[in-house]
Amino acid sequence: MAYDTFKNITIQQLECLIHLVAEKNFSRAARKMLLTQPSLSKHIKNLEDATSVRLVNREGAGVSLTPEGKLLYDFARKVLFLREDVKERMLRLQDTCAGIIQISASTLPAAYILPQVLHLFRKQYPEIQTYVRSANSDDVIEMVLEQQSEIGFVGKMPQNKRLHSESLWQDRLILVVPPEHPWAQVSSISMKELLKVPFVLRERGSATREIMGDYLTAHEDISLNQLHIIAEMGGAEAVKEAVIAGMGVSVLSIHTVKRELRQGILKEVQVQGWKIERNVYMTFRHSLGSLKRHQLFLDFVRNSNLALTTVSDVKSSAVTS
Repeated sequence: MAYDTFKNITIQQLECLIHLVAEKNFSRAARKMLLTQPSLSKHIKNLEDATSVRLVNREGAGVSLTPEGKLLYDFARKVLFLREDVKERMLRLQDTCAGIIQISASTLPAAYILPQVLHLFRKQYPEIQTYVRSANSDDVIEMVLEQQSEIGFVGKMPQNKRLHSESLWQDRLILVVPPEHPWAQVSSISMKELLKVPFVLRERGSATREIMGDYLTAHEDISLNQLHIIAEMGGAEAVKEAVIAGMGVSVLSIHTVKRELRQGILKEVQVQGWKIERNVYMTFRHSLGSLKRHQLFLDFVRNSNLALTTVSDVKSSAVTS
């Protein structure tokens, strides 16, 4: 490919690629950018002409990236991140807290804790916008390390020394079954009984899966593979729906099933001797900087009492409902 053609690549073309990957559809991506579909398609075509390779696979179910497209997509995210970084530095010179905070979070904080916290934060600081991307804990940590997000929230302690991490909220993992399951009427079951029933598990990279696996190894001297695993699901909601449908039993965060426990859609079953607790952590690079909006957000999250639900509080709520 001719090197000089890369000079024709524009920021708008890179933005089109990013939105197309996010929306997986030309029409939706065009609406997101306030463009017509032909206009967005033309930008992608010009991008492919500039790189002399096919970047996007146009498929019946949507779009996917070629290996070259994935490489350019990763580059595009870094370019746009640098653009935001320049804007942030200019805002800092103006001594304003306005701007965007890029957040990534694993399933538990993204779906069950942060929405309430961010709602209150927005009411107090309407000039600060927050953008949240959800992924499993491993991917969230990687996003923060690769500067694809500024602050991450995960269900396990990040070990990378480039990150500052601190514990914020408590969580408890519990065994849940549908109300028609035979165990729904018993006070407790043994580990031996649990090994015999169909079990639905979270995907690899999930903090819930990792913590449960570590607990079984340390306290029961067994591995996850000894469970009768019939399916692995990407996300707590998928696991929860599988259990409700009667597919099997599972272990989930108490935060993710509080509503279903109150409504009787799911039942908590005690496993003899079990006490699986963990913390939810906030993490960011040591080099995050001192922008005013970052400091306001960090202080707000640390001092927020709304989502600071202790294990005993959650347990009490589930039992009395």
